[in-house]
Amino acid sequence: MISAIIITKNEENNIASCLESIKWVDEIIVVDSGSTDRTEEICRQYTKNFYFNEWAGFGKQKQHAYDMASNVWIFSIDADEIVTEDLKCQILEKISSDNTSDGFYLPRLSYYLNKPIRHSGWYPDFNLRIVKKDKGFFSQDLVHERLCINGSFEFLDNPLLHFPFNSISSQIQKLDHYSSLSARDMQSKGKRISWSMLFLKTIYSFFRVYFLKMGFLDGWRGFLIAKNSSIFTFYKYLKLKELYLTGKLD
Repeated sequence: MISAIIITKNEENNIASCLESIKWVDEIIVVDSGSTDRTEEICRQYTKNFYFNEWAGFGKQKQHAYDMASNVWIFSIDADEIVTEDLKCQILEKISSDNTSDGFYLPRLSYYLNKPIRHSGWYPDFNLRIVKKDKGFFSQDLVHERLCINGSFEFLDNPLLHFPFNSISSQIQKLDHYSSLSARDMQSKGKRISWSMLFLKTIYSFFRVYFLKMGFLDGWRGFLIAKNSSIFTFYKYLKLKELYLTGKLD
């Protein structure tokens, strides 16, 4: 009835918890882009459906996993996410009933330095994650891809738990990696930015997260989240500048 799809690369620190939380689904599809750690070994303890696919961006990679799934319902989940027992029961109840919805948005509760973050624009962070296979598809963005739906949908209230960073070091690495992907994605769409707008967007990013999204209510963690949001904004636009100036990123 329901297939879970996951894309991976070097996720040995996260993947076991994720897979353990979804072992109730009828099928698990894992598409890996070249892990060199224990990701494959761990995944094969939970599913025989472990495949390699050359990396082509988040959107295309997830679409590849989507196309391989064989059930009516598709559940897209990331390796750093966990399904709670309450969410599992709600999902099963919804897809087993006479519900007329073609998809479901899930709230996502993210943890930062061992604490759930309920402000800073991080919660409820509704994401479309469950769709009927013939009603959905992924956008083809290199990063910040979206699961899209051609049909009706509703919002569930039990959150999907998200653990995006194992440490400050891993966060810095992600900021660097994702800002490069964002810059390439923007360039592919013909986007440009002036130096003045680069600095204005960087400043506004902090203001938006810390004040407009009430990040200050998350304490010092909220300040770090806002600061890192502004750093990410600065990096991605600076790298976009670099692409137009030099034609490449290291």
